[in-house]
Amino acid sequence: MTKKHHHIAIATILLMLLPAVLSGCSYDEDMEVCQVSVRLIYPENSVSPYAGARVEMKDATASVFVDSTDANGTAHFTLPPGIYEATSNSQYVDSTTSTWWRYLFNGVRSLIIISPDSTNQLTLSLKMSKKRIVH
Repeated sequence: MTKKHHHIAIATILLMLLPAVLSGCSYDEDMEVCQVSVRLIYPENSVSPYAGARVEMKDATASVFVDSTDANGTAHFTLPPGIYEATSNSQYVDSTTSTWWRYLFNGVRSLIIISPDSTNQLTLSLKMSKKRIVH
């Protein structure tokens, strides 16, 4: 085998292996996903739901999906099926009166099963701490 034929043989082998390598690196574009909504539940006598509160969904592989709530206090996700943990950490400043207050809200809910055959409409109860803002 000449040197030229040797290079052609190697190039042919590499071209034959290329589809296997590329398919090994691809992902399933037809993977089933689920529409999920997470509604934040605020403590009584605190604030009304508001837009912009951060909500995170973390799956068993530690992938994190993030969204913000709409004006009704609900975040909307498109997630692959799996087991998730929902968290929210947000703050709200009430400056509608002469005394300003900063509300800090935190919540976590674990072992949430997301699947195509469940409703996937969740609630996340929040705990609150309140601090007066002095200016």
